[in-house]
Formats: sequence, structure tokens, C-alpha cells
Amino acid sequence: MITVYGEGRGFRVVWLLEEMGLPYRLRLVDLIAGVEHDAEFLAINPAGFIPALQDGDVIMVESIAIMEYLMARYGPTPLAPQPSDSAFSSYQQFLHLGEAGLAASMYFVSGARNLAPEAERQNWSAGQALSVFESRLGLVTRQLAHSPYLAGETFTAADISVTYALEFARRTVGFAFGEAERAYVARTTGREAYRQAMDVCADTKAWDKKVSRL
Repeated sequence: MITVYGEGRGFRVVWLLEEMGLPYRLRLVDLIAGVEHDAEFLAINPAGFIPALQDGDVIMVESIAIMEYLMARYGPTPLAPQPSDSAFSSYQQFLHLGEAGLAASMYFVSGARNLAPEAERQNWSAGQALSVFESRLGLVTRQLAHSPYLAGETFTAADISVTYALEFARRTVGFAFGEAERAYVARTTGREAYRQAMDVCADTKAWDKKVSRL
């Protein structure tokens, strides 16, 4: 049985597993209570961050790496175009951009805006991270002007990666997206596998509902 530890970016993994129809279980990790009290999880990931994956003897961290592992191990799948496919380069670019350029940058913006002392919430580093997010978002916008999904006409794991990042930005700092991005997120989150993943990830679903009411 595949075990996913933690929601957060683990939502990407759960969504992928739902798309692929693979059996799994989600094991909650309470970061607020403190992972130092969770010996079982620390045995899986001593660094104490989520998500983590256990698949038999395989233990992995980092959501994008986990996704690539699952698609390679249990594929082939149309969620991951083959290198011979003309969509492969765009797929690879946006699969990684969703974390390296978007979610990772917004993580620091969110931390400053929501957790830092009041006097530090508009600090220089947070502003720089926001600029990085906005510049990478421009690549997404440009791509969507030519195709409904980031690798072309077909939904791929790159869309899981980027959609998570866009939703993270919306939920944490209320980032206002343009019409193209909003229509894109409506397409990707309208998928049955997304709805199933939201039902599994109860904390993420509750967070989304709370933010949507504001």
C-alpha cells in the first residue's frame, strides 16, 4: 500500500494518485502540534517536513520527485508525455516551475504576510519572492494563450503541479489572478480526480471553504 504522509503539497500526490487510480492511504501529519511528537513520521522523514511517501521499501520526500517516481513506477500514463512527444518539453518545464518558480516563492511571501511580526510583513525578501512568483506566472499566462493546458491540449501532471501553486497563492495571500488563470483553474479543478482528492484531504477542503467565504 502506498502511504502519503501529510497534506499541504501532499495534495499534489493525492490528486495524482486519484488520476492514476492507484490505491493509497493518507496519513495525517500535524505540523501545528509539532512533528517532534510524531515518532512514526520522523522515522520516515527525519527532516520533519511534508509530504513524504512510503511505497514498500521506497521512502521519498519532495512532491514533484514523488510524482515523477509514481508515474515512472506505475506508468506509462498520459499524465507524463514521453520524451518523443512534442509536448514533453513544455510538460517538463511546467511540472517543475509549479514548485521551483511558483509555490516555493509564494511559501516565503505567505510566511511573511501571515506569520511574521507586523513590522516585518512587507520585508524586502518577501517582496523579492513575490516578484519571482509574478515573473514565473507570466510564463503560465503566455502558455495558456496558446493551449488549454500547460503541455498542450491534454491535461498532464504539470497541471497538477501548477494548479496547486496557484491555489496556494489564492488561499494564503489572496493573490488576484487574471481571467486566463481563473478559467484554467476552473478547468483543472473541475476534474473528478480533483474532487476526490479534496474529499480525502479534509483539512485542505476545509481551508478552501473558509477562504472562499472571506
